[in-house]
Amino acid sequence: MPRWTTRTRGGGCSANAKVSHRLQRVPLVVQQEDRTSSQKRGNEIWNPKYLGVAKLAPRADAIYEPWTTLGYIAAQNRITRLRLGVGVTDAGRRNPAVTAQAAATLHHLSRGRTILGIGPGEREGNEPYGVDWAKPVARFHEAIATIRALWDSGGAPVTRESQFFPLHDAVFDIPPHKGGWPEIWVAAHGPRMLGIAGRYADAWFPSYPQQPKQYSQKLAVIRSAAEGAGRDPLAITPAVLFFVLTASSSAQVDEMVGSTTARAFALSASAEVWARHGVEHPMGPTFSGIQDLLPQTIDEHTALSYVERVPPSLVRETCLAGTPSEILDQLSEWRDHGVRYAVIANISPVHPKLRIGLGSSLSLVQLLRGMRRL
Repeated sequence: MPRWTTRTRGGGCSANAKVSHRLQRVPLVVQQEDRTSSQKRGNEIWNPKYLGVAKLAPRADAIYEPWTTLGYIAAQNRITRLRLGVGVTDAGRRNPAVTAQAAATLHHLSRGRTILGIGPGEREGNEPYGVDWAKPVARFHEAIATIRALWDSGGAPVTRESQFFPLHDAVFDIPPHKGGWPEIWVAAHGPRMLGIAGRYADAWFPSYPQQPKQYSQKLAVIRSAAEGAGRDPLAITPAVLFFVLTASSSAQVDEMVGSTTARAFALSASAEVWARHGVEHPMGPTFSGIQDLLPQTIDEHTALSYVERVPPSLVRETCLAGTPSEILDQLSEWRDHGVRYAVIANISPVHPKLRIGLGSSLSLVQLLRGMRRL
């Protein structure tokens, strides 16, 4: 059975994932892509009435621009081996030439510690700002191909036809850092995106709700696509982003699972995921999930009516929920289905009581220590 290792710091994850097939807790600084959406409607649930931590962080969408933030962190951590990345960059909202430049620049400033996490984005971060959302996967495909073309150009002018990002004698003269570019981690979920990941990605980095068996099946699709593109299928790191609800007691975990905020989080799951729990998604039986969700258009009354339909089992599929030992058992199953690199996002502060929400940090530390032994 393959085993997995956790690390709080340190590089070299690529080598370990490829050679020894160990699962690691990624030492990433995970930032969300920048958003400036209105807080007048959908974010009314981000309120001390429902969420204790809202007393400390009252603005749900006050998120710094990630590449600027990572540049600052790189400057402050030049001696450490902390790896830096965005989970994930929106390919539609940014011109890929700008993304290629930002990632290559950070790679030099951080001395080779950069990861370029990238995906097609979500409607929320595009459509309200005038970005066409008609063909997000096609746009993503062209974006990642453009990034690779610029990085591989060696400084020579690049001309490349594209429906979205054409290049005409475009010069990209930043050299690779010690012969290497940032690893590209692709957030892929659907069939077309899985094929693109197999062709271009250094790591597969999904975050939408799925079951371990589905993960294994999708990983096989990616590896098949990689082989078809003449790549080593085992060179692609099988990663995943897990949202975690954890506490010292099962009772506190149940309170987190039943909280208004945790159940609202489940609205981001697709109608297909909802159907597995015997419930129709309030946005319709064909709703695709977070990629098409516009939370700022939903008022508080409507959001709360949607939340009432969320069963506890659905919340437990959208995240790992349990005491540290229970979550370790869940992670063991994911490991057995192919996961080798886990990113942990702690959302336990959704507990209505601020004290318990903040206290979950101790349980998180126990979980991370336990992951080292898996």
